[in-house]
Amino acid sequence: MGNNNEQRQDGVRERFRRFAHSTSQFVGSPWMFIFACLIIITWGVTGPIFHFSDTWQLVINTGTTIVTFLMVFLIQNTQNRDARAVHLKLDELIRAVKGARNQLVELEEMTDEELVALHEEFHRVRGERHSQNEGQMPASDRVAPSKQAAR
Repeated sequence: MGNNNEQRQDGVRERFRRFAHSTSQFVGSPWMFIFACLIIITWGVTGPIFHFSDTWQLVINTGTTIVTFLMVFLIQNTQNRDARAVHLKLDELIRAVKGARNQLVELEEMTDEELVALHEEFHRVRGERHSQNEGQMPASDRVAPSKQAAR
C-alpha cells in the first residue's frame, strides 16, 4: 500500500515538474511579455470607458495578484531544480579533479558557522599565495590593492 502511495506522489511530482518547466518556458518568452504589455495597455485605455471606477482598478489588482502568487511557486520550483543540477555538476567536477578536497562536495549542507570558517580559510590561503606571488613578480607588474579592487 505504501508503494502505491509513493508512486502516486512521484507521478504528481513529475507532472508538476513538467508543468512548471513548460510554463516557465512559455511565460518567459518575448511573446508573453508583449501579451502582458497589451493587457496593461488595454486596461489603461479602458479606464475612461469605465470612469476609472473601483471595479476597473480591482480587475487589474486582482489579476496581477493571482498571477504573481502562482508564478512565485513555479519560479521557486524551477530555481530549486536548477540549483540542484548546478550543485551536482560542481560536485562531479570536485570529485573528478585530482587533489580537490572532497569535503567541499556537499558545501550547501554545511552550517553557517562552517561556511564562515571555510571562507576565512580561503581568505587566509589567498593572502598567503598573494604574498608569495608578489615576491616573484617584477615590480612593474605589481598592482596596489586599491587599484586591484577597481579592476
